[in-house]
Amino acid sequence: MARSATSVTPRGRKVERSAVWAIVPVLAMVPFSLLALYVMWLPVGWLTPLAFRWVVLVFAALGSLLFIRPFQVSVLTPLLGARRPTPSEADTIEPLWTAIAEANSLSPDRYVVRIVDSDELNAFACGGHLVVVTTFAIERLSRAELQGVLAHEISHHLGLHTVSITIGHWLSAPPLLLARVGFYLENVAVAASRSFGERSPLVDAASTVVASLMRGASWIFTAGLRAADALANIVGHEAEFEADQRAVAMGFGRELASALRRVLAGAHVPRPIGWRARIAASHPPARTRVARIEALLRHPAR
Repeated sequence: MARSATSVTPRGRKVERSAVWAIVPVLAMVPFSLLALYVMWLPVGWLTPLAFRWVVLVFAALGSLLFIRPFQVSVLTPLLGARRPTPSEADTIEPLWTAIAEANSLSPDRYVVRIVDSDELNAFACGGHLVVVTTFAIERLSRAELQGVLAHEISHHLGLHTVSITIGHWLSAPPLLLARVGFYLENVAVAASRSFGERSPLVDAASTVVASLMRGASWIFTAGLRAADALANIVGHEAEFEADQRAVAMGFGRELASALRRVLAGAHVPRPIGWRARIAASHPPARTRVARIEALLRHPAR
């Protein structure tokens, strides 16, 4: 696949501005993650001499595995519901991927492409080496458009955008687990109140107190998750623009813009209206991205 005439030599792997700002939602998640770990450690600490600091150290060590390539390929792939490309999918992806790797002076096997069976037009980068694309994108996009999408996703890795995102996802696991447990126990308490409360005021009162406590505890953790997600979305918008800019620098800007126009034509993603909707959106509007890409194509950076 020939590269666009406007292509320039892209910069190598570099910590971009959005990757630095992405530390902010990670820092916002740290106290909630530590609190959740502490709550989970409490019964263990009462029964054993295990110190809380060892729980934190083990949790951090396990999180570091997310950046080891063999672990990502063997563990994260099934967790994401992804799989290896079929022979026909590989025939489509490999030449496109090789051209993108050559545009960045990379070995084609430095990053790994995996497939998710989905009827959504989507692709994403995760961990330190994975790029995941949906079957819908492979089947419905032209090869040029698919190459533009892949160039955009590898740009997230080259800009180190995925580092903080991966850390943030790992930190969110303990609060998310406790929030789900809390909501489950709240539902159990409410069911107990409805079943036995009429016959026993004591059971009704105890169930109400337990349900309120569980609701409050769950709210604390879900509030932390929502706040971190909102911050991550704000930072993520800039990361999307930077990845688009790098894809243009590689020479795949027209291909990416064409893929985004297909998203607009298919109305796969509604345009966010209002500041709340824009904060809740993980990506900036496709129209805005297309306009920026077209401006870069008309006036490439020198």
